[in-house]
Amino acid sequence: MSVVDHRRALHRIPELDNQLPETLQLVRSVLAALPCRVFSPITGSVCAWFDAGKSDAVAFRADLDALPVPEATGLPYASVHPGRMHACGHDAHTAMILTLAEYAAEHLAELPRNVLFLFQPSEETTGGAGKLCETGVLERHRVRRIFGIHLWPGLEAGAVASRPGPMMARSNEVTVTVEGRSVHMSRADEGRDALTAGISYLQRAYDMMEQLPPDQPRVLRFGKMVSGTVRNAISGHTVLEGSLRTYREDTFRFCRQQLKDIGRSVAAETGCTVDVHLSEGYPAVWNHEELYQKIAAQLGADAPALLEKPVLAAEDFSFYQQYVPGLFFFLGTGDTPKLHAPDFTFDDEAVLPKGVDFLEKLLMLP
Repeated sequence: MSVVDHRRALHRIPELDNQLPETLQLVRSVLAALPCRVFSPITGSVCAWFDAGKSDAVAFRADLDALPVPEATGLPYASVHPGRMHACGHDAHTAMILTLAEYAAEHLAELPRNVLFLFQPSEETTGGAGKLCETGVLERHRVRRIFGIHLWPGLEAGAVASRPGPMMARSNEVTVTVEGRSVHMSRADEGRDALTAGISYLQRAYDMMEQLPPDQPRVLRFGKMVSGTVRNAISGHTVLEGSLRTYREDTFRFCRQQLKDIGRSVAAETGCTVDVHLSEGYPAVWNHEELYQKIAAQLGADAPALLEKPVLAAEDFSFYQQYVPGLFFFLGTGDTPKLHAPDFTFDDEAVLPKGVDFLEKLLMLP
């Protein structure tokens, strides 16, 4: 089967989080025919180890999970699972890495390193990459470098792009819970208005972000606010839900402290209690600078195009980069719908072979 065949077969059977029985069966069926050891360190994962008799290894990562998005592409190979769709291109990522595994099998004697292929779950939810790393799979297989690739709308179809250093943002979910005292509107002065406190918190948090230096890319936005019960009672409970995106660790620590401090100030002024919680989230995707320069020099004319600036999207590939030097690449899909959109699709026959060709070159670098 070609990379396009693999992708379309995977596209039909999108599954969520780490519950991926059909996806795993398809991946395992391809790997079963290859000279590799197949194993599963965590639920929803498949790893394939190609032993070329070398002293160290390179790893390639694919993500398996889809999104809870009803598909609206009208494709003949559209999702057969209602309410689920490969709207973020994970079917394409997996198809390319499967095809690369087939290539590795054909060139086993020529491989400059042993190869570990990681097919992970839960990229869209709880960070399957982090859980996979915690098993020690990279250390046991002496992985010294790791690569990943992601479809990217807006980038020329089939073009590969990347950058040294920061590439994608650290992502932390922010939840602000305000507890006040609800009373009837006629006795408003006896209450503690959790709605007003929540609004004050939001505005101060946004003002704080505007005061950061412009050379520190970041974004904080709250996409959901729930407060109160009825129109004629002071709100006694407010919840704000948002997301903080940063790159630098010092920027993140500053923002986290400021968000906590704002909560204490609002509480002192309003008499409400304000709890500010930030999730652990995903680290920033930070491409190893020395490895990037080395790979770019070795690839020469085939080196990836340089991304002008990092993007504020997040990716759990960043967990691998906490363990070994790693590089992440974007593969352009051209002028297509955005990722996560129900109508996301692209010309897989034009794009995916170019992605595989680039990965093959990475695989064979000394």
